[in-house]
Amino acid sequence: MAEGLMKKLYGRKIYVQSAGVKNDLEVDGFAVAVCKEIGVELARHRARSFEEMQQWGDDLSGFDLVIALSPASQRQALELTRFFHLEVEYWPIMDPTGIGETRETKLAAYRQTRDQIRARMIQRFGPPTDDCTP
Repeated sequence: MAEGLMKKLYGRKIYVQSAGVKNDLEVDGFAVAVCKEIGVELARHRARSFEEMQQWGDDLSGFDLVIALSPASQRQALELTRFFHLEVEYWPIMDPTGIGETRETKLAAYRQTRDQIRARMIQRFGPPTDDCTP
């Protein structure tokens, strides 16, 4: 979700790659739905792990910042700082998985998470670029 939001807000001015502690491959359907509401397409997005990034040739030393959205990803990102010069920020964002019993309550939780991530991005990186739609 974060990668899609970042690209929507800032276009190609910032290179962004999402990664997680583990490879979940498919993006959660609720995340796809709430991002589509604001024009962010995630249906073809695939999540990968830090380990896969390295295996696929991504040079982690080329990244300036890792934003961790969970304590587990923060721990793994901090571990990477032993080998690469990376700045790590932890954004305590609500994990919407498992919240709500109906489709609508689940979507409401995912919307809240989406909006938290978007607000943190704008707070950290400034207003969306002129050529991007918020």
